[in-house]
Amino acid sequence: MGTLKKYAIRIGLGLLLLCVFLGHAARLYQIPIVTQLDFILYDYRLKLTMPRGVDESIVILDIDEKSLKEEGRWPWSRHRLAQMVDKLFDQYGAAVVGFDVVFAEKDESSGLRVLRDIGNRQLKDNAAFQTSLEKISPQLEYDQLFAGAIKNRAVVLGYYFSNDPAAPLEIGVLPKPVLPAGTASQLKGSATTFERAYGYGSNLPELMAAAAGAGHFDALPDFDGVVRRVPMLIEYNGAHYESLSLAMVRALFGFPKVELGVVDAGGGGGSTGSAGRSGGGGYTGLEWLNLSADGFNLKIPVDQNVSTLVPYRGPQGSFRYVSATDVLRDRIKPEELKGKIVLVGATAKGLFDLRSTPVAEVYPGVEVHANLISGMINQTIKLKPPYVLAADVVLVLLTGLVLIFLLPMLSPLYATLATLAVTLVVVAVNLTTWYANLVLPMAGSLLLIASLFALNMSYGYFVETRSKQQINKLFGRYVSPELVEEMGQHPEQVSMEGESREMSVLFSDVRGFTTISEGLEPHELSRLMNEFLSPLTHVIYNHRGTVDKYMGDCIMAFWGAPLKDPDHARNALLAGMAMQARLAELQPHFKAQGWPEIHIGVGVNSGRMSVGNMGSEIRVAYTVMGDAVNLASRLEGITKQYGVGMIVGEATRDAVKDFVFRELDKVRVKGKDEPVAIFEPIGAAGSVSKTVMEEMKLFQQALRLYRAQDWDQAELQLYNLQKMSPATKLYAIYAERVAKLRMLSPGEGWDGVWVFETK
Repeated sequence: MGTLKKYAIRIGLGLLLLCVFLGHAARLYQIPIVTQLDFILYDYRLKLTMPRGVDESIVILDIDEKSLKEEGRWPWSRHRLAQMVDKLFDQYGAAVVGFDVVFAEKDESSGLRVLRDIGNRQLKDNAAFQTSLEKISPQLEYDQLFAGAIKNRAVVLGYYFSNDPAAPLEIGVLPKPVLPAGTASQLKGSATTFERAYGYGSNLPELMAAAAGAGHFDALPDFDGVVRRVPMLIEYNGAHYESLSLAMVRALFGFPKVELGVVDAGGGGGSTGSAGRSGGGGYTGLEWLNLSADGFNLKIPVDQNVSTLVPYRGPQGSFRYVSATDVLRDRIKPEELKGKIVLVGATAKGLFDLRSTPVAEVYPGVEVHANLISGMINQTIKLKPPYVLAADVVLVLLTGLVLIFLLPMLSPLYATLATLAVTLVVVAVNLTTWYANLVLPMAGSLLLIASLFALNMSYGYFVETRSKQQINKLFGRYVSPELVEEMGQHPEQVSMEGESREMSVLFSDVRGFTTISEGLEPHELSRLMNEFLSPLTHVIYNHRGTVDKYMGDCIMAFWGAPLKDPDHARNALLAGMAMQARLAELQPHFKAQGWPEIHIGVGVNSGRMSVGNMGSEIRVAYTVMGDAVNLASRLEGITKQYGVGMIVGEATRDAVKDFVFRELDKVRVKGKDEPVAIFEPIGAAGSVSKTVMEEMKLFQQALRLYRAQDWDQAELQLYNLQKMSPATKLYAIYAERVAKLRMLSPGEGWDGVWVFETK
């Protein structure tokens, strides 16, 4: 619960982003950039997985530049088209012929109307003329000739619908609807929405009556103008009319009945045809159109707009193009068209039916129909049923929730890796369904992933950078820049509030500072202090210490705050020893400046302390307080009494097991009633020489004799130690104590504790 509270702002912003993308996924509104990216990703997947190659079962009869040059400008006379139809069926054996052309106006290119006007006026009394006119009239009725050519043959005409309600259009006549008015009433209230038309431009009545069927060639461009789908059925005056591609497939198979594949939302996926309903309780909508006949069944997937995704095989040229004039002039071998599905369309300049498609910005509309016909027959059309909407919502929801609660808790590196992993999962799921012929939207999930990643990274940069700046402002004068950076990475561990912690504290002080300061000019003394305190401060920083304050020549530092440090005792001990070593390195520099040698005493103690901002309303400081702190100060003060550079308390000695310490004494310092053992750190275990270890052992024996009041043996042992190490002040101190105590005789109750009355 604490973790959620800590990241509440980021989680809240993430949930807000999730709601925005869920609204788009549920189609409550559209986010244009998401929709556009979905189109781009769809196009990329389509182009990446297109089968390519040429489908030999479909031929495009092309009214191209060559045809116009040899046959004359378009439109050609209908008797010429009648000849072409006759050749296609009788000579070449075509299976189905479809026209991606509208024949909305009468063909009067034969001159019959002019001849009849003359016969009705100038030559109305000329019997020979009237007889001849009556005889040749059937040969000049080009529309009738064309109608006669297509009659009783598998010829499908094309027409178009108008979707402008303000300018209704009615040209020619419509074919019979594939679904009469009222047939699709079962879809009311479902997710299915038919494209609605308000007018049409169709063929002459005699042509429509003679044709086996007709279909609209309207596409359904997306808002970017690209044709990715074509409505299989368009609603007009309550009835529903099929597309050119669907009509040609039906013509190929003898015009099987069209049934609606409606899925029952409450009935476990049951379906129904056009004439019946399956029990259940409501419908998710139309998922496919079913073409059924005796021993034949073909499913054509549709989306919620009863449109089918165009299964593009490849770029232009995925079907064989044959010049129309070559058919008219018998230049094609019969076997090249035998049993083929023939689509008549135009690619000549000025006639080119141009479309923008995923595979090319300029693409012939007739080839769009060819791709659809091929996809229907080969069952390669991808599904995008209404339930894809729910799948998209679920995918966006799961993706968002995982990242919303995961990313705030991760470092930038792991957050990046987690984001990449989730992205790969989303892409893998999408590609798996794609290869299973199911199209799932991808952009919403990917953009949500990117948005959540950007949110968390920017939040970390702007908000947490501000937090780091605050930490730097608060602690920059106490700790090293490296420790400030670490604190910035874990701001939750940093607090200025007072608290009690196990910590270690260090005090260092210059020996004989008063004498040194009296011998130097003020500016020289200032230089000396800067060049002395700065390197020692860096030593503390390098050992993860926090500088509490400078008190003249004294440095106070502590370990274990503001960041917790389980090795606070070790780091404090190492810092104290490193300070002595660094000062020894500085002595030649001090001498070169004409300054005296500087020696310091260091006291280190560990224990429970109070740490935090302390002071008054006027001034506060981040510091430590407590009995353990006071003892460290006293330990530093008595280093000169024992002639050693550093003294640590018993708690510090116990915390650093792999160090060698020499017990110096048991003392009762000023302000503390309980005696404490004090120790001098010698070095890391294994690094202390055998000679030093033997000397320490002898001193430990002398210390036991001293505390047992065996003055003679203690004195003898100390005498031997002084001979071994004359420069060690400690032995002389104890020899002097033995001499005094022999005379004073402390008595049987003496505990061996030495009492210091001064600081």
